[in-house]
Amino acid sequence: MNQTLSIAVDNDGIALLTIDVQGRPMNVVTPDFMEELTAAIQQISTSPAIKGAVITSAKADFMAGADLKWLLASHEKITDAKSAMAFAWPLNELFRKLETCGKPIAAAINGTALGGGLELALACHYRVAADNQTARIGLPEVLVGLLPGAGGTQRLPRLIGIHDALMIIIEGTHLSVQEALAKKIFHKVVPQDQLIRVAREWILDGGIGVQPWDTKGFKVPGGAGGMDPRSAQLFMGGTALVSKRTQHNYPAPIAIMSAVYEGTQVPIETGLKIESRYLSTLLLSPVSRNMIRTMFVNKGAAEKGARRPADVPVRKVSTVGILGAGMMGASIAYISARAGMQVKLLDSTIEKAEKGKQYSEKLVAKDVERGRSSAAKGAELLSRIQTVSGYADLTGCDLVVEAVFEDRTIKADVTRQAEAVIPSTAIFASNTSTLPITSLAEASARPANFIGVHFFSPAEKMPLVEIIVGKQSSAETLACAIDYVIQLRKTPIVVNDSRGFYTSRVFATFTNEGMTLVGEGVSPALIENVARQAGMPVGPLAVLDEVTLELAYHVTEQTRRDLGASYKDASGWPVLRKMMEVLKRPGKRYGHGFYDYPADARKSLWAGLSEHFPLAKAQPEAEEVRKRLLYIQALETARCVEERVLTNPIDGDLGSILGWGFPPWTGGTLSFIDTVGIKDFVAECKQMAELYGPRFAPSAWLEARAAIGQNFY
Repeated sequence: MNQTLSIAVDNDGIALLTIDVQGRPMNVVTPDFMEELTAAIQQISTSPAIKGAVITSAKADFMAGADLKWLLASHEKITDAKSAMAFAWPLNELFRKLETCGKPIAAAINGTALGGGLELALACHYRVAADNQTARIGLPEVLVGLLPGAGGTQRLPRLIGIHDALMIIIEGTHLSVQEALAKKIFHKVVPQDQLIRVAREWILDGGIGVQPWDTKGFKVPGGAGGMDPRSAQLFMGGTALVSKRTQHNYPAPIAIMSAVYEGTQVPIETGLKIESRYLSTLLLSPVSRNMIRTMFVNKGAAEKGARRPADVPVRKVSTVGILGAGMMGASIAYISARAGMQVKLLDSTIEKAEKGKQYSEKLVAKDVERGRSSAAKGAELLSRIQTVSGYADLTGCDLVVEAVFEDRTIKADVTRQAEAVIPSTAIFASNTSTLPITSLAEASARPANFIGVHFFSPAEKMPLVEIIVGKQSSAETLACAIDYVIQLRKTPIVVNDSRGFYTSRVFATFTNEGMTLVGEGVSPALIENVARQAGMPVGPLAVLDEVTLELAYHVTEQTRRDLGASYKDASGWPVLRKMMEVLKRPGKRYGHGFYDYPADARKSLWAGLSEHFPLAKAQPEAEEVRKRLLYIQALETARCVEERVLTNPIDGDLGSILGWGFPPWTGGTLSFIDTVGIKDFVAECKQMAELYGPRFAPSAWLEARAAIGQNFY
């Protein structure tokens, strides 16, 4: 019995191939699918009773690409060029057999067709799509560090021209059905109920089973090759742009450019082999493995509740109370209402609460203006946000999120007042970014119901939520917090309580290292540019300005008070203190920090930095600065694992990429250590500890792991 597709031949001799990969919400390419499609092609090509075939799907969507879990598992078996090519070529070869089987093949695309799904359709001789407004069409393999490896880099340029094809492939763009029709990827778009009939009629009306690129005299639309001035100019400019955007951290875009450039100058058969060769080089790179594992397989599992206690029933949050209507509280109120929850937004006065609601009103107005939402839907969302100024109004809340100022006394006060009125079963979640949850829970009458839920600003854009488990937080409380985050369509990670938790603690090492470098006389421009070239979204000095040096200063002073005699100044503290206490430059909000922020021009590094922090005569190599900025973050993450702040490397990697922007090409801070190699990583940390200080010194625990080659995965 077939597990991925069925074939039925009607009285007119039309074979209907219906894809239905069992046990999957969407059709994906698997070894079973490839085996069964091979048998179907053989039947179609050899049976005199079959005039042609229509390929469609039994699911709501047509087909996605390769099963990423299978792809990730296959990575372990790919060790050299031969094994990489052995994995890369078969699907390409299979789709080529389909388009050269001698019978006309029509793709009846009933919904989303991405990656291998679109490549299957491109291998068909005729493509008709249902007029489905939610369907998305594209080749997004670049987003997992790969290229379309089943003919996408060869057929799409031959179909619509190199320029338009590259824009789709390199960007991983998702098109609507109508956009795909306009670009001539589809021959026709029809109502859903006419899809199969139109595909059959094309065959019965004399549809030809030969692709345009297999006909004599075919030329790529718009030109191809280095001798064509249009093509040459496109590739010269495109290569420069791709290099600038990727900083050569991501090999896939350059491989795509190369496969298209070389492949479109030769016959399709050779072009497909060129494509597979470039795919095999990407399969040998750790970048694709890192990105697939962290950003797709593990991220998807987290968003389905992989970290929630399995024996606790799912609990839906219907009504949430938000304490504090400042920027963060207002943002959490918006995303909660957007997820369909009733929200009670509380502040000390109704005026402050209303001001907080205005944040949602502005976001809704922007969505309506840009066509992302209707006025009616926007009004419905806003109606779910009730502004209040009395704690008695919190009665009936399933969960309360505290988002007040980072002050223990204030947080303790609002905790007691809220718990006096909310149900005994309600969860109390603090949005603190640095203060230990266990100590904050001391103000709670029911610490088992107390947990940390750390949002990132702005909450409506940032995908991550860090859930912090206190010493007394119950399994039921953890499960409810995860359920809430999943309702918000965010990615939850779970960490144990500690000062700074995980994300704030490790992020602080990045900004501290940036300030340390400034204090050593390293050029601020070098620091910032190297950070961006390594893949960080912004440099450490720019991000300090964004979050404000004032906040970093306040957190440092709070930590100093909490730890007393055991506190030790961070290496970047002298720079931070001078910027705050002497130079009075607290950050972007105030118009000046490490950068100047003129009203009529772009920001620029403050010219006075070199006066107060003189440049060293000998500047370090860019690679050394890069290593310091990346290694210190990875090393601190390893310390979090050692201290059981992190109990799962998946949380560490997801948190680093989604929380503060550690380069996605690495797969995250712990995947970065594995990619470098734990033995080499520890050895280099030891060298840096000798040069730059004990903050780089690996612990005995990490050295022991390195000695036996124990990776984090």
